[in-house]
Amino acid sequence: MEINSLLRHSFMDSQSIIARSSSNLSSLCRISHSANYILQKKGFITVLPIRCSKSRYSIHCAAGFRPCIDIHKGKVKQIVGSTLQDLKDGGSDLVTNFESDKSASEYADLYKRDGLTGGHVIMLGADSPSISAATEALHAYPGGLQVGGGINSDNALSYIEEGASHVIVTSYVFKNGHMDLQRLKDLVRIIGKKRLVLDLSCRKKDGKYAIVTDRWQKFSNVYVNVETLDFLAVHADEFLVHGVDVEGKRLGIDEELVALLGKHSPIPVTYAGGVTTMADLERIKVAGMERVDVTVGSALDIFGGDLAYQDVVAWHKKQGSAVV
Repeated sequence: MEINSLLRHSFMDSQSIIARSSSNLSSLCRISHSANYILQKKGFITVLPIRCSKSRYSIHCAAGFRPCIDIHKGKVKQIVGSTLQDLKDGGSDLVTNFESDKSASEYADLYKRDGLTGGHVIMLGADSPSISAATEALHAYPGGLQVGGGINSDNALSYIEEGASHVIVTSYVFKNGHMDLQRLKDLVRIIGKKRLVLDLSCRKKDGKYAIVTDRWQKFSNVYVNVETLDFLAVHADEFLVHGVDVEGKRLGIDEELVALLGKHSPIPVTYAGGVTTMADLERIKVAGMERVDVTVGSALDIFGGDLAYQDVVAWHKKQGSAVV
């Protein structure tokens, strides 16, 4: 009943926007992402993209690149996320693809120089060195980075005050296998919907994509599908989705998941997992109908891989994409 009520409110908002925007094509670019999807489903328009550049007769969609900074024990690393565990022996089963001699703030400076926005700073553990490194990155690029890892209603606002554009949340909302709607509402009350990114990272289970929590070790009973995306979009500004089955393994992307996100996400969404080549970026662009951004980690040369970071930046700029 609550989901249906929230969706009805969203549709009413979209009708109000249509009334104000119908006489001016350029104003379509300012329609909320939630309204975009509802308009498509109701048949008013065929396509209304998330990001658009105007011409006299058309609106152009564009995918984009979102950079990342993964921090483990204060160091910038690339780790196979599915091997992260709370191990008493200190993590002997952890699979690390790369450990950088550069600080998190140096990567933040790089992304700032290249004009890349909406990047993710992820703390793979809530230890003091990781929190300090993340905070330094936020200070180096205030407003240009999102931060996740151990975020809750007690500390979310402090990260915004330190310079994060958004906070990224998973386990705090999807607790013990279930969605805790009260916690979600508390976060929105404290920082506002426009500051919240929900991490819906998922793994295949019985043919469906189940959201996983607690360092991707625990399956929830919440699945990434049209109903979940519609409902959660009411409470968040963006989604971040790691394809956990392929993340960090450089084995290729999860095209089925990308296609699901491109077709059904009502708000901006970023996919991560399995990117190895420039061709993978194009596959995401096509499968996601130019509505899904992409994060690349282990494959990049700045993280010890073979894919040139500058080539990915050039691809991003060629798309004409800008997070709005």
